[in-house]
Amino acid sequence: LHTSDWHVGKRLGRFERIEETRSAIEEVAAIADDEAVDVVVHSGDLFDRPVPPMEALRVGLAGLVRLTGGGARPVVVVAGNHDSADLFEALAPFLAGWGIHLVGGIKAPEDGGVLRLETGSGDALVACLPFLREGRVVDFMADTDRWYGQYAERVRRLTEAYAEYVVAEAGTSAVSLLVAHFMVTGARVGGHGASRGERELHMGEAYAVGEGAIPPSLGYVAMGHIHAPQPVPGANVPAEYAGSLLELDFGESGEEKRVVLVDVEPGKPAVVRSTPLSSGRRLMQVSGSWESISSRTGIADLYLDLKVDTDGPEPGLDALARDRFPYLVKVAAVYDRDAIDEVSYSHLPWEDIYAAYYERERGQPAPDALLAAFREVEDEVSHAAP
Repeated sequence: LHTSDWHVGKRLGRFERIEETRSAIEEVAAIADDEAVDVVVHSGDLFDRPVPPMEALRVGLAGLVRLTGGGARPVVVVAGNHDSADLFEALAPFLAGWGIHLVGGIKAPEDGGVLRLETGSGDALVACLPFLREGRVVDFMADTDRWYGQYAERVRRLTEAYAEYVVAEAGTSAVSLLVAHFMVTGARVGGHGASRGERELHMGEAYAVGEGAIPPSLGYVAMGHIHAPQPVPGANVPAEYAGSLLELDFGESGEEKRVVLVDVEPGKPAVVRSTPLSSGRRLMQVSGSWESISSRTGIADLYLDLKVDTDGPEPGLDALARDRFPYLVKVAAVYDRDAIDEVSYSHLPWEDIYAAYYERERGQPAPDALLAAFREVEDEVSHAAP
């Protein structure tokens, strides 16, 4: 079973989502039990922050233990760009007794970069490639002639080295897998016109890797980093981005989340199928007049991003929307700003002008504390010496 990008501890605006995450992890574990899977692989971004809050840490680690089925199946997790490699390495010895393998840093194949897992159905050789940060030195590629160059080329050489080792060690008796966390050029990142949750730095060309980085000699490649579930573009071997556990932001609204179930035999490409996940509150973006939005049915239990058509700034829109929709994440007034007569503000106090500006830009009233601070600044300026 291949899962990825849990981002345990991630919030959505004012909402904690830890219970949704806990339920989704239990759903994944139940699928693993029902399907009697031999191995679970997690391709990174277990947590949303390098140092997760304590409750997120508890939920994430308890979830990994649950996935083992009481220690009956091994679980492999590589660190993603949101994870701390050092935290993974510190926790690894304490989880090893459960059959949980946390791999935080890039390692030589013979020094933990490749794991040999024994299961009731046979052995698996699993190459582990955590997220590689630009400029990080990799000891077993310390030869500068091999190390210097573009990020994509370094990743390609790493996957090539792992694949050569895995194939040689696996022979005809073990299956060969790669678990990795990086972006392949051509992967679908954007969704529904909204920004994605992955940090833009790691979505740039410096961190994009060509399809040649997916070795064609392996049985299956389990990829993380991209939240939209999809096959890895251009791969000549079964390779999938499992996608995120929940809809994490409005760029993911409408996506069907899943786990990937993989049947693989030694020397053969994997047979891949998806099992959808139903846990978690769904996200939706809704646009239109307030009358049309407020009268809609079936959306009150969704996380909402509202774009309300108005004639201008609407004081009280945020309070009105929150009262109508308990899971409102954000609301913005949408209008033709060029049509607003700026002269109409000339008779207003500066505080009111600032409040109107804040409402226009943020789509909600300015907080009282902010307006109080504005008054203090205005008073200082008005009494300052010329």
